[in-house]
Amino acid sequence: MADGQTVDLVQVIDRQKIGGFHIALILLSFFTMVIDGYDIGAAAFAAPALIKEWHVSREALGFMFSAGLVAGLFGPWMFGYFGDRFGRKNAVVVGLFFFGALTLASVWSTDISMLAYLRFFAGLGISGMLPAVVALNNEFAPRRLQATMVTIMFAGITFGGGLPGIVAAKYMATDGWRILFWIGGLFPIALGVLHIFALPESIKFLSLREDRKPALLRLLRRIDPSLRVDERTHFVISTEDNRTKFQPSALFVGKLKFITPLFWVSTACSLMVFYFINQWMPTLLSGAGIPLTHAVLAITVFQFAGTLGGLAIMYPLDRWGFFPVPILFALGIPVVFFIGHPNMPDWGIMLLLAGAGFTVLGLNFGNIAMIGPVYPTYVRSWGVGATFGAGRVGGVLGPAIGGILLGLHLTLQQIFWVACLPLVLGLIVTAILTPIYLREVHQVKFGGTARLKPVPAVGH
Repeated sequence: MADGQTVDLVQVIDRQKIGGFHIALILLSFFTMVIDGYDIGAAAFAAPALIKEWHVSREALGFMFSAGLVAGLFGPWMFGYFGDRFGRKNAVVVGLFFFGALTLASVWSTDISMLAYLRFFAGLGISGMLPAVVALNNEFAPRRLQATMVTIMFAGITFGGGLPGIVAAKYMATDGWRILFWIGGLFPIALGVLHIFALPESIKFLSLREDRKPALLRLLRRIDPSLRVDERTHFVISTEDNRTKFQPSALFVGKLKFITPLFWVSTACSLMVFYFINQWMPTLLSGAGIPLTHAVLAITVFQFAGTLGGLAIMYPLDRWGFFPVPILFALGIPVVFFIGHPNMPDWGIMLLLAGAGFTVLGLNFGNIAMIGPVYPTYVRSWGVGATFGAGRVGGVLGPAIGGILLGLHLTLQQIFWVACLPLVLGLIVTAILTPIYLREVHQVKFGGTARLKPVPAVGH
């Protein structure tokens, strides 16, 4: 390739075989998601011990559970903008340091209110760095493997979500609930230091900023040493609008005015059920007379089965688009319906929670893996962040509604009947979204032509 010519970064990325560079990126991203998932779930596993130590009611825990989730309404938007303005790598590193320090501070909490406030501020970073990691992996993945790469790295969040259960079962009896936050604070700080030196910046992001061209050239030579590029080379992203100026309204241009809100509702429905089960299940099962060790291991089964659900659908997502998501919504409804059935043996609850994890978390993987290709690079982190932020409305409502239902003294069976309703709504929404996505995004992605209408230039 002669110097001074135009280089299509989509073709450069697509012709790369999965090798050491991609594996290193996936592993770094995976462990980032592991610690993120760990911190999301740590408070739930500390809850039974907090009830005993601080003499708080189960209903009062709803405030603490929701505090970190409320932060998820703001964190993805904040860090999504940060990622589009200053880079995906910088957003990830800042997020790790931010929530690591605040989680570590939770060790010195003296009451439920103090812990709740710390969980809120930590939640800004916990939720905020997710869109940057998703955007980064999406922008390095060949189009044939975009869902696969995002799903593999995002599997870390469900894997990490199950780890507090193991820590709680093994160490909480001797070391107390604070051990959960020691681990949750120190590990992200250490990982942030590693990322400063090891995590690459997105070549698509770098290509939109002329002042970052030297960094782009170094990274391209690292990815493909045979590629002949220099300062005179012009880079384009052929399948999308190459605008450089951030513009929030881009999320609602053309068919995106339908796709964006449908994704928001789908994600909110899945996260409402996920966070309800994830936050309340140890407490609900413990209150129903099931031993605490079994209760915390049940939610670990839920998380790990969710990882399998995500891995099971990554190839179908790349091959057929959004189709697996409404299927998992449909399968999740009867599974969640029967979780609270009276006189259910421990093994039966474990089996149903595994099914709930596979379906509810699996479809959440589908939402996340499919949202990245919808948006152009200059607003991709913002677009993914907006989906996370809107989805966290459901994440906030799930635990809060759980607290209300407990206050109404509903049976466990009735509580899980109510938990099915968001899945029904999600099924309807994704059934509408699937053919739109197939026509406007999936076929376009492999056809190589961007059909989503470009954003009018500011001032024109």
